[in-house]
Amino acid sequence: MSNKTVYLVSGSNRGIGYTLAATLAVRPNTTVFAGARDPAAQSLKDLAAKHPNVHPIKLTSGDEADNAAAAAEIQKTAGHLDVVIANAGIAKYFGALATTPLSEFTDHWQVNTFATVVLYQAVHKLLLASPTGAPKFAYISTIAASLGAFVNLSAGAYASSKAAANYLVKAIDVENPGLVTLAISPGWVATDMGNAGAVASGMPQAPVSVEDSVAGILARVDAATKETSGRFWNYSIETGGKPWELASDEIAW
Repeated sequence: MSNKTVYLVSGSNRGIGYTLAATLAVRPNTTVFAGARDPAAQSLKDLAAKHPNVHPIKLTSGDEADNAAAAAEIQKTAGHLDVVIANAGIAKYFGALATTPLSEFTDHWQVNTFATVVLYQAVHKLLLASPTGAPKFAYISTIAASLGAFVNLSAGAYASSKAAANYLVKAIDVENPGLVTLAISPGWVATDMGNAGAVASGMPQAPVSVEDSVAGILARVDAATKETSGRFWNYSIETGGKPWELASDEIAW
């Protein structure tokens, strides 16, 4: 598989993660490890049956043993990774900070922040073994994580956990001269998670399609270089004038 671009996508059984894996699967000369807590999910079984270059792999967010086992399987099968897209995440509570249960902070930080550390520690040697010389670690963040472009979504547990993970993206960049990192805001996407937030905000559904978001995410990942590394990128310039939209490529931390 040395002549193939080897990807790992976490949280790939549905939503953005599934569409990322499915989109990468049809690219020529790719190997896609589709990480999920349940790699036997029907969506992944069907995807792998259609595309033999897709390998569903057990990857439970924050589980060190699971992540280590996934890395060992990737090492055995492909020998390295060229691109990791850390997509798995949760956003399950919306409300004022004054009344947000502390358990929600624990839950969101465990999946959105700590799990990112666990994943990176498990795969960083595989990335550094990439024959490209410029492997990539991309984190799917959110505009809600930006302090410089602050948007109040009444989601303190979610937003703070994503902001902390953004810091990790910068730290990984500084610590690894040969590794390209980027945080990407995927837009307010019409997934189960995104739609739940939209309903909580009085909207029928989130405004960005999964397909448009994934196209923008992959464009950012494809174009990333060490010169653009360690920065926070918008999936696409949005010009509708809504509070959560941003008419610029780069987002302030």
